[in-house]
Amino acid sequence: MPHKVELPYTRFLSPEGQLLGELPSWADDFNLLTRLYRQMVLTRLFDQKAVALQRTGRIGTYAPTLGQEAIGVAVGSVMHTEDVLIPYYRDTAVQLMRGVRMEEILLYWGGDERGSDFAEPAAVQDFPICVPIATQALHACGVASAFKIRGEHRVAVTTCGDGATSKGDFLEALNVAGAWQLPVVFVVNNNQWAISVPRRIQCGAPTLAQKAIGAGFHGEQVDGNDMLAVYDRVQAALERARHGKGPVLLECLSYRLGDHTTADDATRYRPADEVKQAWLEEPIKRLQRFMVGQGVWDEGREQTLISECQGLVQRAVDNFEAAGIQAPESIMDHVYARWPESLAGQREELLERAARRAGDSSHE
Repeated sequence: MPHKVELPYTRFLSPEGQLLGELPSWADDFNLLTRLYRQMVLTRLFDQKAVALQRTGRIGTYAPTLGQEAIGVAVGSVMHTEDVLIPYYRDTAVQLMRGVRMEEILLYWGGDERGSDFAEPAAVQDFPICVPIATQALHACGVASAFKIRGEHRVAVTTCGDGATSKGDFLEALNVAGAWQLPVVFVVNNNQWAISVPRRIQCGAPTLAQKAIGAGFHGEQVDGNDMLAVYDRVQAALERARHGKGPVLLECLSYRLGDHTTADDATRYRPADEVKQAWLEEPIKRLQRFMVGQGVWDEGREQTLISECQGLVQRAVDNFEAAGIQAPESIMDHVYARWPESLAGQREELLERAARRAGDSSHE
């Protein structure tokens, strides 16, 4: 008979925003809860605008975060400035919390190299978005190895979707993290769908968190729609890794309410009833109901917040569209630390062509 593994699972709020048990002491800080809620609302409104920009041809393919805002906001909130984020493509919320500007995110999805050149000092050492599936998990182990060798109390935080946990890169990363007891936290956004492949058929393990056990370290699950629960468990995971107690795999159970990307049509493979049920459990409304019940939120504050966030998003769009076209040679500028001599001629040719085009335009 297979051995049954019991893993911790944390949830504080029901989908209706009702308390299910005793909250940690930090949850009494309603200023903190308001900041977390504000950031989720801002993320969702930015997300809506980014999708609209893609639909009108102003940016390229975009990966929405609809329904998964609590995970990213919680991760970004508890990371220390000196920690390093190694993200995947659905990490808008985390990046915003780390100080990445909305216009920088739009530049990235618009195919502009300047979108990964973060102005915020706290984000300068964070990695750019990783599109290949699960390779960022190995990058994170490299970063964490440097922290351990230097004796630094810093944590490498890497994120991925449920589909990535079936990749060899992910499992290899778990193996080295456990063998070397690295200060790295793996945050898995289990949004139930790896593009069109449902969680139930992509992996035979009862949970994704228990994959950590085979690698010799701690894994647990949390309700990814419960901001209070995610914040609490991410905070605990980072402190564990920061103080030399080894890596953590945190599986956040959520649901991808939108398409996989703007190049996808989820209605072709996902049951409408399943999506309808998932909307009843989404994180923003859940935290809002709790705050209303505690007497610290109301409709007036909600409308003020929405207006404020819409203004911030529009200013970011204006800045993005005013950025102009990047220099053609920028496609080569960030490929190598030291430019190979064998490719120097290609860069010179590109510069010459750009100069000729500029000259032709000036005579029109």
